[in-house]
Formats: sequence, C-alpha cells, structure tokens
Amino acid sequence: MTSDRPYHHGDLRRAVLTAALDVIRTEGPAALSLRDLARRAGVSHAAPAHHFKDRTGLLTAIAAEGYTLFADALAGAPDLRERGVAYVRFAAAHPAHFQVMFQPDLCRDDDPDLLAAKDRATAELRAGVATLAPTDAPRLTGIAAWSLAHGFATLLLSGNLDAAVGGRDPEEVFRSLTGLLFTPDGG
Repeated sequence: MTSDRPYHHGDLRRAVLTAALDVIRTEGPAALSLRDLARRAGVSHAAPAHHFKDRTGLLTAIAAEGYTLFADALAGAPDLRERGVAYVRFAAAHPAHFQVMFQPDLCRDDDPDLLAAKDRATAELRAGVATLAPTDAPRLTGIAAWSLAHGFATLLLSGNLDAAVGGRDPEEVFRSLTGLLFTPDGG
C-alpha cells in the first residue's frame, strides 16, 4: 500500500514544530500526536519520525528551541528586574514553548541540544542576579527572582491575573511589583 502523501517537504522539521506549537498553545502538550502533525503538514504519518524519532523527541526539540529563544530574550536585559520583564515577555510571546520547557517529564533530560540551551539560559539568569549588590546567598536570590518571574508569567498565561492586571501592560505591572518588593540597590 502506498501513501498519497509524499515524504519530501520544503522544511518538514519546521512545519512539524510549528504545527506542534499550535496544538500545544490551544490544547496543551497532551494533545500532541505525530500522526496528526503529519496530517497537518501534508506528509506520510511516518515522515515526522525521521526528524524527531517519537513524541518525546519532538517535545525535547521544542524545549531546546524554547530555551534558546529564552536565553536570547534574557541576554539583552541590563539588570535583574529587566531580565524578569524579559522572562514575562518571553512567556507571553511563546506560551507553547513555555509550557513544555518547564515540564521536564515531557523531554529527554540527557539530550545535548536541550542541555546546552538550558545551560545558556541558566547562565543568563545568573548574570542577572550578579547585577545586584553583593549578596551572601546568590543561589537563594536567584531562586527568589526566578520564582517571582515564573509565577507571574504562569499566572498571566493561565488568565489568573486578568482582573488584577486589567488593561495595563503586564510588563509594567511586573516592574511595579518588583519595585514594591525590592529597592533599587538590591535590598
């Protein structure tokens, strides 16, 4: 039996990633199926496996891409507050990546591309902590900052801040929030 759908595609890897991100954004990662993504891309059901092997491989590629985009977003921020703003901005702009990146059970934790991208993003986050006045607990400071930005971004994406934020720019709300909690000198 032959398939009416060809394997060859201009950029099948990108087409499958884009379709997967659309599914995740609207239905969540549990709704992903390589067969469905192949149908959406107009290729044989086996074609995506040539690029991703399986569903976990696809989710790992999404997470690796997400961490790369995330590190790029953080890199231009001059200080910890603005890295937090970049964190929130990234989550709002890339909600599907964001969902997958922070669910380690979805990915292959030993994937070299994922590990390299995570290491780069972690280094960018730590560089933000280093912009604070010297602290006796840089690791705990980093965890506190990460918790604040990640919590705000997660609540924003889930719609739990709609009433609190109202029509205001979420990035400005986040800046105001950090201003309430931290003084300019990091204290």
